[in-house]
Amino acid sequence: MASSEQLKALIKSHITRDDGHFYSVAMQVAAHEAKLGHGKLADELRDLIDAARARLDQDASGKVVPIASVRGTPAKPRGELASLLTVSYPANRLGDMVLDGLASSQLQRIIKEQRLLSRIKEYGLSPRRKLLLVGPPGTGKTMTASALAGELGIPLFSVRLDSLITKFMGETAAKLRQVFDAIADIRGVYFFDEFDAIGSQRGAANDVGEIRRVLNSFLQMIEHDQSNSLIVAATNHPELLDYALFRRFDDVLEYHLPSSDQALNLIHSRLGGFTPKPFRKEGLVRLVQGLSYAEICRAVDESIKDAIMNDQCKVQRSELGRALEERRLISAKLDQNNKRTLKNVGTNQR
Repeated sequence: MASSEQLKALIKSHITRDDGHFYSVAMQVAAHEAKLGHGKLADELRDLIDAARARLDQDASGKVVPIASVRGTPAKPRGELASLLTVSYPANRLGDMVLDGLASSQLQRIIKEQRLLSRIKEYGLSPRRKLLLVGPPGTGKTMTASALAGELGIPLFSVRLDSLITKFMGETAAKLRQVFDAIADIRGVYFFDEFDAIGSQRGAANDVGEIRRVLNSFLQMIEHDQSNSLIVAATNHPELLDYALFRRFDDVLEYHLPSSDQALNLIHSRLGGFTPKPFRKEGLVRLVQGLSYAEICRAVDESIKDAIMNDQCKVQRSELGRALEERRLISAKLDQNNKRTLKNVGTNQR
Protein backbone atom coordinates (compact mmCIF):
# COMPACT_ATOMS: atom_id res chain seq x y z
CA MET A 1 0.00 0.00 0.00
CA ALA A 2 1.16 3.57 -0.67
CA SER A 3 2.90 5.33 2.22
CA SER A 4 1.37 8.37 3.87
CA GLU A 5 3.87 10.63 2.10
CA GLN A 6 3.01 9.10 -1.26
CA LEU A 7 -0.73 9.53 -0.65
CA LYS A 8 -0.23 13.18 0.23
CA ALA A 9 1.97 13.67 -2.82
CA LEU A 10 -0.66 12.07 -5.09
CA ILE A 11 -3.42 14.30 -3.75
CA LYS A 12 -1.28 17.45 -3.87
CA SER A 13 -0.12 16.81 -7.46
CA HIS A 14 -3.72 16.12 -8.54
CA ILE A 15 -4.96 19.37 -6.99
CA THR A 16 -2.15 21.42 -8.60
CA ARG A 17 -2.53 19.57 -11.93
CA ASP A 18 1.13 18.51 -11.79
CA ASP A 19 0.65 15.45 -14.00
CA GLY A 20 4.35 14.68 -14.26
CA HIS A 21 4.76 14.42 -10.48
CA PHE A 22 1.48 12.50 -10.14
CA TYR A 23 2.68 9.80 -12.58
CA SER A 24 6.11 9.70 -10.95
CA VAL A 25 4.64 9.03 -7.49
CA ALA A 26 2.18 6.52 -8.97
CA MET A 27 5.11 4.64 -10.54
CA GLN A 28 6.83 4.62 -7.13
CA VAL A 29 3.70 3.01 -5.64
CA ALA A 30 3.74 0.37 -8.40
CA ALA A 31 7.44 -0.33 -7.78
CA HIS A 32 6.76 -0.68 -4.04
CA GLU A 33 4.00 -3.23 -4.68
CA ALA A 34 6.31 -5.18 -6.99
CA LYS A 35 8.97 -5.30 -4.27
CA LEU A 36 6.39 -6.67 -1.82
CA GLY A 37 5.70 -9.50 -4.24
CA HIS A 38 2.38 -8.11 -5.50
CA GLY A 39 3.41 -8.53 -9.14
CA LYS A 40 -0.08 -8.63 -10.60
CA LEU A 41 -1.14 -5.45 -8.79
CA ALA A 42 2.09 -3.70 -9.83
CA ASP A 43 1.50 -4.63 -13.48
CA GLU A 44 -2.10 -3.40 -13.31
CA LEU A 45 -0.98 -0.08 -11.80
CA ARG A 46 1.67 0.40 -14.50
CA ASP A 47 -0.88 -0.39 -17.23
CA LEU A 48 -3.29 2.17 -15.79
CA ILE A 49 -0.55 4.79 -15.63
CA ASP A 50 0.61 4.14 -19.20
CA ALA A 51 -2.97 4.27 -20.48
CA ALA A 52 -3.63 7.56 -18.66
CA ARG A 53 -0.45 9.13 -20.02
CA ALA A 54 -1.32 7.99 -23.55
CA ARG A 55 -4.75 9.65 -23.28
CA LEU A 56 -3.20 12.83 -21.95
CA ASP A 57 -0.87 12.94 -24.94
CA GLN A 58 -3.84 13.37 -27.30
CA ASP A 59 -5.94 16.46 -27.88
CA ALA A 60 -9.63 16.46 -28.66
CA SER A 61 -9.01 15.80 -32.36
CA GLY A 62 -7.04 12.66 -31.59
CA LYS A 63 -3.71 14.04 -32.77
CA VAL A 64 -0.70 13.39 -30.58
CA VAL A 65 0.69 16.57 -29.05
CA PRO A 66 3.49 17.23 -26.52
CA ILE A 67 2.34 16.87 -22.92
CA ALA A 68 3.65 20.35 -22.15
CA SER A 69 1.06 21.85 -24.49
CA VAL A 70 -1.91 20.09 -22.89
CA ARG A 71 -4.05 22.48 -20.90
CA GLY A 72 -3.32 22.43 -17.18
CA THR A 73 0.15 20.90 -17.45
CA PRO A 74 2.62 23.20 -15.63
CA ALA A 75 5.86 21.76 -17.06
CA LYS A 76 6.23 24.08 -20.06
CA PRO A 77 8.87 26.80 -19.48
CA ARG A 78 7.53 30.30 -20.00
CA GLY A 79 8.96 33.79 -20.33
CA GLU A 80 12.74 34.10 -20.33
CA LEU A 81 13.03 30.55 -19.01
CA ALA A 82 11.66 29.30 -22.34
CA SER A 83 14.88 30.49 -24.03
CA LEU A 84 17.01 28.63 -21.48
CA LEU A 85 15.25 25.25 -21.41
CA THR A 86 13.75 22.96 -24.02
CA VAL A 87 11.31 20.35 -22.71
CA SER A 88 10.48 16.90 -24.05
CA TYR A 89 8.82 13.73 -22.77
CA PRO A 90 11.03 10.86 -23.99
CA ALA A 91 9.77 7.33 -24.46
CA ASN A 92 13.28 5.89 -24.22
CA ARG A 93 14.08 3.11 -21.74
CA LEU A 94 17.35 1.67 -20.46
CA GLY A 95 16.54 -1.49 -22.40
CA ASP A 96 16.96 0.54 -25.60
CA MET A 97 20.63 1.16 -24.78
CA VAL A 98 23.79 -0.91 -25.05
CA LEU A 99 25.68 -0.39 -21.78
CA ASP A 100 28.55 -2.08 -20.00
CA GLY A 101 27.84 -3.86 -16.73
CA LEU A 102 29.00 -1.08 -14.40
CA ALA A 103 27.10 1.76 -16.08
CA SER A 104 23.97 -0.40 -16.34
CA SER A 105 24.04 -1.29 -12.62
CA GLN A 106 24.66 2.35 -11.65
CA LEU A 107 21.67 3.53 -13.68
CA GLN A 108 19.42 0.76 -12.38
CA ARG A 109 20.34 1.79 -8.84
CA ILE A 110 19.58 5.46 -9.57
CA ILE A 111 16.16 4.61 -11.02
CA LYS A 112 15.33 2.36 -8.08
CA GLU A 113 16.28 5.07 -5.57
CA GLN A 114 14.19 7.63 -7.47
CA ARG A 115 11.16 5.35 -7.50
CA LEU A 116 11.53 4.84 -3.76
CA LEU A 117 12.28 8.52 -3.14
CA SER A 118 9.61 9.01 -0.46
CA ARG A 119 10.68 5.96 1.55
CA ILE A 120 14.35 7.00 1.47
CA LYS A 121 13.50 10.53 2.58
CA GLU A 122 11.43 9.20 5.50
CA TYR A 123 14.77 8.07 6.99
CA GLY A 124 16.44 11.44 6.42
CA LEU A 125 18.45 10.24 3.42
CA SER A 126 18.64 11.51 -0.15
CA PRO A 127 18.51 9.42 -3.33
CA ARG A 128 21.19 9.73 -5.99
CA ARG A 129 20.14 12.49 -8.38
CA LYS A 130 23.21 14.58 -9.33
CA LEU A 131 25.03 12.72 -12.09
CA LEU A 132 28.13 13.42 -14.15
CA LEU A 133 28.46 11.47 -17.39
CA VAL A 134 31.91 11.31 -19.02
CA GLY A 135 33.11 9.61 -22.17
CA PRO A 136 33.70 9.97 -25.92
CA PRO A 137 31.00 11.41 -28.21
CA GLY A 138 28.27 9.04 -29.33
CA THR A 139 28.60 6.59 -26.45
CA GLY A 140 25.15 7.15 -24.93
CA LYS A 141 25.38 10.13 -22.57
CA THR A 142 22.53 12.12 -24.12
CA MET A 143 20.39 9.02 -24.49
CA THR A 144 20.97 8.25 -20.80
CA ALA A 145 19.28 11.52 -19.83
CA SER A 146 16.34 10.62 -22.10
CA ALA A 147 16.13 7.08 -20.70
CA LEU A 148 16.10 8.35 -17.10
CA ALA A 149 13.22 10.70 -17.91
CA GLY A 150 11.39 7.94 -19.78
CA GLU A 151 11.82 5.38 -17.00
CA LEU A 152 10.61 7.80 -14.32
CA GLY A 153 7.80 9.36 -16.37
CA ILE A 154 9.06 12.92 -15.84
CA PRO A 155 9.99 15.64 -18.36
CA LEU A 156 13.48 16.10 -19.77
CA PHE A 157 14.69 19.70 -19.69
CA SER A 158 17.75 20.37 -21.83
CA VAL A 159 19.69 23.47 -20.77
CA ARG A 160 20.53 25.67 -23.77
CA LEU A 161 24.09 26.82 -23.13
CA ASP A 162 23.99 29.13 -26.16
CA SER A 163 21.31 31.18 -24.39
CA LEU A 164 22.68 30.66 -20.88
CA ILE A 165 26.20 31.95 -21.47
CA THR A 166 26.48 35.66 -22.33
CA LYS A 167 29.31 38.19 -22.39
CA PHE A 168 27.68 40.53 -19.89
CA MET A 169 28.95 40.49 -16.33
CA GLY A 170 26.57 38.78 -13.92
CA GLU A 171 23.94 37.94 -16.55
CA THR A 172 24.95 34.30 -16.99
CA ALA A 173 24.87 33.66 -13.24
CA ALA A 174 21.43 35.29 -13.04
CA LYS A 175 20.15 33.02 -15.82
CA LEU A 176 21.68 30.01 -14.09
CA ARG A 177 19.72 30.96 -10.96
CA GLN A 178 16.51 30.85 -13.02
CA VAL A 179 17.38 27.33 -14.15
CA PHE A 180 17.97 26.18 -10.58
CA ASP A 181 14.71 27.82 -9.50
CA ALA A 182 12.97 25.71 -12.16
CA ILE A 183 14.82 22.63 -10.89
CA ALA A 184 13.28 23.26 -7.48
CA ASP A 185 9.80 24.11 -8.81
CA ILE A 186 9.25 21.40 -11.46
CA ARG A 187 10.52 17.86 -11.01
CA GLY A 188 12.33 16.60 -14.08
CA VAL A 189 15.66 15.54 -15.54
CA TYR A 190 17.73 18.69 -16.18
CA PHE A 191 20.45 17.99 -18.73
CA PHE A 192 23.62 20.10 -19.07
CA ASP A 193 25.35 18.86 -22.23
CA GLU A 194 28.93 19.90 -23.11
CA PHE A 195 29.28 20.77 -19.46
CA ASP A 196 32.96 21.72 -19.77
CA ALA A 197 31.72 25.01 -21.30
CA ILE A 198 30.86 26.20 -17.79
CA GLY A 199 32.80 23.72 -15.67
CA SER A 200 36.36 24.23 -16.94
CA GLN A 201 39.18 24.60 -14.45
CA ARG A 202 39.48 27.88 -12.59
CA GLY A 203 42.78 29.67 -12.87
CA ALA A 204 43.52 28.54 -16.44
CA ALA A 205 45.52 31.05 -18.46
CA ASN A 206 42.73 31.48 -21.00
CA ASP A 207 40.05 31.76 -18.32
CA VAL A 208 37.91 34.89 -18.22
CA GLY A 209 36.45 36.35 -15.07
CA GLU A 210 32.81 35.87 -16.10
CA ILE A 211 33.15 32.12 -16.72
CA ARG A 212 34.97 31.77 -13.39
CA ARG A 213 32.06 33.51 -11.65
CA VAL A 214 29.60 31.23 -13.46
CA LEU A 215 31.46 28.14 -12.25
CA ASN A 216 31.52 29.45 -8.69
CA SER A 217 27.78 30.13 -8.92
CA PHE A 218 27.11 26.63 -10.25
CA LEU A 219 29.15 25.07 -7.44
CA GLN A 220 27.14 26.97 -4.82
CA MET A 221 23.78 26.27 -6.43
CA ILE A 222 24.28 22.53 -6.91
CA GLU A 223 25.69 22.28 -3.39
CA HIS A 224 22.57 23.81 -1.85
CA ASP A 225 20.03 22.23 -4.19
CA GLN A 226 17.66 19.96 -2.24
CA SER A 227 15.01 19.46 -4.93
CA ASN A 228 13.50 16.20 -6.20
CA SER A 229 14.82 16.77 -9.74
CA LEU A 230 17.72 14.94 -11.36
CA ILE A 231 20.66 17.08 -12.51
CA VAL A 232 22.63 15.37 -15.28
CA ALA A 233 25.82 16.91 -16.70
CA ALA A 234 27.72 15.39 -19.62
CA THR A 235 31.16 16.06 -21.06
CA ASN A 236 33.51 14.54 -23.62
CA HIS A 237 36.49 16.12 -21.84
CA PRO A 238 36.49 15.39 -18.09
CA GLU A 239 40.15 16.43 -17.92
CA LEU A 240 39.03 20.04 -18.50
CA LEU A 241 36.62 20.10 -15.54
CA ASP A 242 37.42 21.87 -12.31
CA TYR A 243 38.29 19.36 -9.59
CA ALA A 244 35.79 20.89 -7.16
CA LEU A 245 32.95 19.76 -9.42
CA PHE A 246 33.44 16.03 -9.00
CA ARG A 247 32.55 15.92 -5.30
CA ARG A 248 29.32 17.83 -5.98
CA PHE A 249 27.92 14.89 -7.94
CA ASP A 250 26.46 11.76 -6.37
CA ASP A 251 27.68 9.51 -9.18
CA VAL A 252 30.20 9.73 -12.01
CA LEU A 253 29.33 7.36 -14.86
CA GLU A 254 31.98 6.48 -17.45
CA TYR A 255 31.04 5.66 -21.02
CA HIS A 256 33.29 3.78 -23.42
CA LEU A 257 33.39 2.77 -27.05
CA PRO A 258 31.70 -0.60 -27.67
CA SER A 259 33.67 -3.83 -27.73
CA SER A 260 33.69 -5.86 -30.94
CA ASP A 261 30.95 -8.17 -29.63
CA GLN A 262 28.80 -5.26 -28.48
CA ALA A 263 29.23 -3.52 -31.84
CA LEU A 264 28.29 -6.64 -33.82
CA ASN A 265 25.25 -7.28 -31.62
CA LEU A 266 24.20 -3.65 -32.10
CA ILE A 267 24.46 -4.00 -35.89
CA HIS A 268 22.40 -7.20 -35.88
CA SER A 269 19.75 -5.64 -33.61
CA ARG A 270 19.62 -2.37 -35.56
CA LEU A 271 19.24 -4.12 -38.92
CA GLY A 272 16.12 -5.95 -37.71
CA GLY A 273 14.19 -7.34 -40.66
CA PHE A 274 16.81 -6.01 -43.06
CA THR A 275 19.47 -8.38 -41.68
CA PRO A 276 21.07 -10.35 -44.55
CA LYS A 277 20.79 -14.14 -44.34
CA PRO A 278 23.14 -15.51 -43.25
CA PHE A 279 24.57 -12.67 -41.18
CA ARG A 280 28.33 -13.05 -41.61
CA LYS A 281 30.42 -11.20 -39.05
CA GLU A 282 33.73 -11.89 -40.79
CA GLY A 283 35.38 -8.65 -41.83
CA LEU A 284 33.06 -6.46 -39.79
CA VAL A 285 35.24 -6.59 -36.66
CA ARG A 286 37.92 -4.49 -38.31
CA LEU A 287 35.38 -1.97 -39.57
CA VAL A 288 33.72 -1.35 -36.19
CA GLN A 289 36.91 -0.83 -34.20
CA GLY A 290 37.04 2.70 -32.78
CA LEU A 291 33.45 3.54 -33.73
CA SER A 292 30.92 4.79 -31.18
CA TYR A 293 27.38 3.48 -30.79
CA ALA A 294 26.02 6.56 -32.55
CA GLU A 295 28.38 6.14 -35.51
CA ILE A 296 27.50 2.46 -35.91
CA CYS A 297 23.78 3.29 -35.81
CA ARG A 298 24.25 5.94 -38.50
CA ALA A 299 26.13 3.48 -40.73
CA VAL A 300 23.44 0.81 -40.31
CA ASP A 301 20.68 3.32 -41.02
CA GLU A 302 22.47 4.45 -44.19
CA SER A 303 22.69 0.85 -45.43
CA ILE A 304 18.98 0.31 -44.69
CA LYS A 305 18.05 3.47 -46.62
CA ASP A 306 20.13 2.23 -49.56
CA ALA A 307 18.22 -1.07 -49.52
CA ILE A 308 14.87 0.76 -49.41
CA MET A 309 15.79 3.04 -52.32
CA ASN A 310 16.87 0.03 -54.39
CA ASP A 311 13.71 -1.98 -53.61
CA GLN A 312 15.66 -4.58 -51.64
CA CYS A 313 14.26 -6.37 -48.61
CA LYS A 314 17.72 -7.11 -47.16
CA VAL A 315 20.81 -4.97 -46.69
CA GLN A 316 23.69 -5.82 -48.96
CA ARG A 317 26.80 -6.88 -47.05
CA SER A 318 28.98 -4.72 -49.32
CA GLU A 319 26.83 -1.63 -48.68
CA LEU A 320 26.99 -2.16 -44.91
CA GLY A 321 30.79 -2.42 -45.13
CA ARG A 322 30.98 0.75 -47.23
CA ALA A 323 28.84 2.70 -44.75
CA LEU A 324 30.96 1.53 -41.79
CA GLU A 325 34.18 2.43 -43.60
CA GLU A 326 32.79 5.89 -44.37
CA ARG A 327 32.02 6.43 -40.69
CA ARG A 328 35.56 5.30 -39.80
CA LEU A 329 37.08 7.94 -42.09
CA ILE A 330 34.83 10.69 -40.67
CA SER A 331 35.60 9.56 -37.11
CA ALA A 332 39.35 9.63 -37.78
CA LYS A 333 39.18 13.21 -39.07
CA LEU A 334 37.10 14.35 -36.10
CA ASP A 335 39.50 12.64 -33.71
CA GLN A 336 42.46 14.48 -35.26
CA ASN A 337 40.64 17.80 -34.92
CA ASN A 338 39.77 17.09 -31.27
CA LYS A 339 43.38 16.20 -30.44
CA ARG A 340 44.56 19.40 -32.11
CA THR A 341 42.03 21.45 -30.15
CA LEU A 342 42.94 19.85 -26.82
CA LYS A 343 46.63 20.39 -27.53
CA ASN A 344 45.98 24.08 -28.13
CA VAL A 345 43.93 24.29 -24.92
CA GLY A 346 46.74 22.68 -22.95
CA THR A 347 49.26 25.09 -24.46
CA ASN A 348 47.12 28.09 -23.55
CA GLN A 349 46.66 26.84 -19.97
CA ARG A 350 50.43 26.60 -19.54
